[in-house]
Amino acid sequence: MSKLKEKVSTLLSDEDLVDRIVQTKDTCLFAEIYDRYAQKIYHKCLSFVKSTEEAQDLTHDIFVKLFLKLKSFKHQSKFSTWLYSFTYNFCLNYVNRELAKQKNIFVNSYELDENRLEEIISDDEIYKLKTEKLELALKKVDPETKSILLMKYQDDFSLKEIMDVFDIGESATKMRLNRAKQKLIEVYKTI
Repeated sequence: MSKLKEKVSTLLSDEDLVDRIVQTKDTCLFAEIYDRYAQKIYHKCLSFVKSTEEAQDLTHDIFVKLFLKLKSFKHQSKFSTWLYSFTYNFCLNYVNRELAKQKNIFVNSYELDENRLEEIISDDEIYKLKTEKLELALKKVDPETKSILLMKYQDDFSLKEIMDVFDIGESATKMRLNRAKQKLIEVYKTI
């Protein structure tokens, strides 16, 4: 990439850079998106899979697919929010496919006590959980539960950003988040 082109690409916002990539299909410009987000995407993938090699492969696959799907970015949210949604969905699909292959599907394997379903779980309860047990509990909950919890507590997504990722309303987002917290606590208590 020429020095001038490199300088221009680093000055562009994510959204403007995406627009230029969509117009020109310039892989050098796409390299700037890669440089901005590869580490974050890798770490997100690593939170879904067990090995660094698998996370690297997923990261590579995400960026290949991203280049082909950039034109579907409609500026309804920040590019970073859209990219995280893209990543979460890609990782969820991957994990679900792998689980199905292993015939060891444990999605929703931890039944909730129906009486607790309506109980509101505070964020303080989640923050009090011990790290080691929390990591084990996160490995045992289904991928969708894990993803919404990681968005909220690891990535500090706002309620609005989570709504955008799942493309659902505010009350549905609050309900999913609360159910995810309940599932996590139920699993945590069994460890």
